[in-house]
Amino acid sequence: MTTSTNSKNLTSTSGTPISDKVTETLHHSVDTLSEHAATAEEKIRNTAAASAETMGEKQLQARQYWDQSAVGKYTKENPVATAGIAFAAGMLLTTFLRRK
Repeated sequence: MTTSTNSKNLTSTSGTPISDKVTETLHHSVDTLSEHAATAEEKIRNTAAASAETMGEKQLQARQYWDQSAVGKYTKENPVATAGIAFAAGMLLTTFLRRK
């Protein structure tokens, strides 16, 4: 069996047309799959970058809204009272949920 390699597409010639055709088809399939995978990866990376940017903007907006709200100002001015209110609300919620 004689095997030669073409440097252009790296297909080998084995002397049997069926084997050569299968090899050529498989190489083409792998190349096509590789192209599709690269395209999908690029789209995923772009979407992830856009999502990260959007999340950063939303986080900044939420922080600004919180800082400007009355509740946000109260929590900064009265942290101990805020913790006490949160604790009491948690205890009350736990009591209601256990009664069911």
